[in-house]
Amino acid sequence: MSVPATRTRPATTSDRGYRRISIGRHPHVVHIRLRSALTGAALAAATLTAAVIALGLGSYPLSPTAVVEVIAGGGLPLDRTVVFEWRLPRTLAAIVLGAYLAIAGALFQTVTRNPLASPDILGLSNGAFTGMLGAMLFISTSWTVLAAGAVVGGLLTAAIIVLLAGRVRSDGFRIIVIGIGVAAMLASANTWMLLQIELETAMFASAWGTGSLNGVTGAAVAGAALCGIPLLIVLAPLAPGLRQLDLGDDLAIATGTRPSMIRSGALFIGVLLVSIATAVVGPIAFIALAAPQIARRLGRTPYLSLPLSALVGAALLLAADIIAQHLLPVALPAGVVTVSVGGLYLVLTLIQEIRRRV
Repeated sequence: MSVPATRTRPATTSDRGYRRISIGRHPHVVHIRLRSALTGAALAAATLTAAVIALGLGSYPLSPTAVVEVIAGGGLPLDRTVVFEWRLPRTLAAIVLGAYLAIAGALFQTVTRNPLASPDILGLSNGAFTGMLGAMLFISTSWTVLAAGAVVGGLLTAAIIVLLAGRVRSDGFRIIVIGIGVAAMLASANTWMLLQIELETAMFASAWGTGSLNGVTGAAVAGAALCGIPLLIVLAPLAPGLRQLDLGDDLAIATGTRPSMIRSGALFIGVLLVSIATAVVGPIAFIALAAPQIARRLGRTPYLSLPLSALVGAALLLAADIIAQHLLPVALPAGVVTVSVGGLYLVLTLIQEIRRRV
């Protein structure tokens, strides 16, 4: 029996990597990036596996089976104490805050259309740290005050950078150069403030300033989640507009998008996400820079996918913490590992940008 010929429209760039699926009696054409979906599932599985491993590592080791048994509600009382009270807050902090940093990096790179734009390169992480140190020095050391100081410091730093840059240019290089300069000045201010506080507090702040998950509490993680989830809900309606920005302002406006509003909203949310992460674990470098680009390469998406970036960021920070705590001769803050690996990534990215522009 011959199959009647049907008319199909020519494949376009947006069709690549998609599988068309019809759902229900009244077909709705749903475009699903199969590779992105599989990549997301693989990243989620890898993060979950790493979390189980992290919950079992330490001076009181637990097998993955014992960890799963505890999570399921069983296990010995001591095992439950070790997993839920000692190790789970740190693991959840790595997952949640790694996702926040990666989403913030994707927002900044999309807005500036430059893979080098990230909160740590632009100095926003330093600005949030400056706000925390200022609150610690002049107001109080309570977590609420320190978190508020981090948010204020991040927002003020972003406002200064945008003011000095004039506007967010399409290539993003002006704002990146200005951000590097502002970051250097803020680093000097941070050093001065560390010299003004008591020795014990200064030592804690210095270690925390490298980006560390040591001492993270369940209350801090819960606070970060409660502050960040509303931001992600607000961000959801902006996601389609962010994709349109890659077309350029003229085409974005022609499709009904308001580029200035999308940029302002994305930058504001990105700064808040970075400030929340900095308030809990300090300025962890290069997660925001590397995670969006890694996600784009793994998923082969034509734009920076926020969900994939979040999954990559969570996996990177959790892996960095496992390496820093358990695979090195001496336990180190997770930020030391991210800086070491991220520095190499930054050099490679700079080489690619130079070759692309030559």
